Parts: sequence; structure tokens; C-alpha cells
Amino acid sequence: MKTCHVKAFLLWLLLSTPMLFAQAPPEGIWQGYDGEWRHVSRQLIALAEAKPAEKFAWRPAAGVRSTSEVYMHIAVANFYLLSITGPKMPADLKEDMDKTVTSKAEVINWRKRSLDAVKDAHLAAKSKDLERKVHIADRDATVDGMYLRIIVHATSIWGN
Repeated sequence: MKTCHVKAFLLWLLLSTPMLFAQAPPEGIWQGYDGEWRHVSRQLIALAEAKPAEKFAWRPAAGVRSTSEVYMHIAVANFYLLSITGPKMPADLKEDMDKTVTSKAEVINWRKRSLDAVKDAHLAAKSKDLERKVHIADRDATVDGMYLRIIVHATSIWGN
């Protein structure tokens, strides 16, 4: 092989190597709200499913929410924040469920239900629905703003 061919091959190899190791972004990323919600939902479920059942009672310190309480807080908040946009809270959602629902299976079930409720409601929303004004905690917002709040709140667990 001639030296110029070797040099050209090495240059090609050097320039193409990053492409060989490049990964496509996770499904959902940069695909709008619905894509981001699918991505977040998969992460939240995978996190809960990977956690051993005995760790659901773990809390980092006295007076701090346990793992199951954090997971249920997110599920309950998803339903509550979504209810501000119109859909009703589930009839079987009771007060203090973030403290009383502690088994891994039940927590994951509630988590999935809340994530699906947000997904289904957003998919059904029309542009004019997203612009509609709502009122929460002594302030005005839009339905679109509520959906943004839901995704931010659901993902804030990773920052804590």
C-alpha cells in the first residue's frame, strides 16, 4: 500500500471514529413535550423498578421522605397538577396516600397511572386548550404552563 493511501486511510479513520461511537439520543429527547414525557416516564418507572422492595422504606434522615413517599408524592402531584388543567382526580386517590402506599408494586402502579394520565391528557389537548388560563395557588397560569410544571416537578427528584 502506498504511503499516501495509508495516510488517507489513517485520516479517514481518525475523522470517522467519533461517528462510530456516537449514540443516538434516547427516544423522546428533543421531540417536543410528548417525546420528553415518554422519556421521563420510562426513566421514572425504570428507577422504581430497579430499586429493591426493601429500600422503599429507606429515608436519608429522620423527618425526610422515604423512597416510597417521594415516589408517591410525584404520582399524587401529577394527578393534582393535571386536575388544574381539567381532568378529574381519580376517585380512589385518597388523602395522605404518599404516606400510606408503601409497597413497591402499589407505588409503581400509582406512578404508572399518573404518568399515563398526563400523557393521555396532553395527547388529547388541542392548541387552544394549551393556551387556556387556569388558576393555582393564588396565581394565574396556562394549561401549557401546568404541563411544563408537571414535567419539571416529576424530574426534580434527580436534583434532590
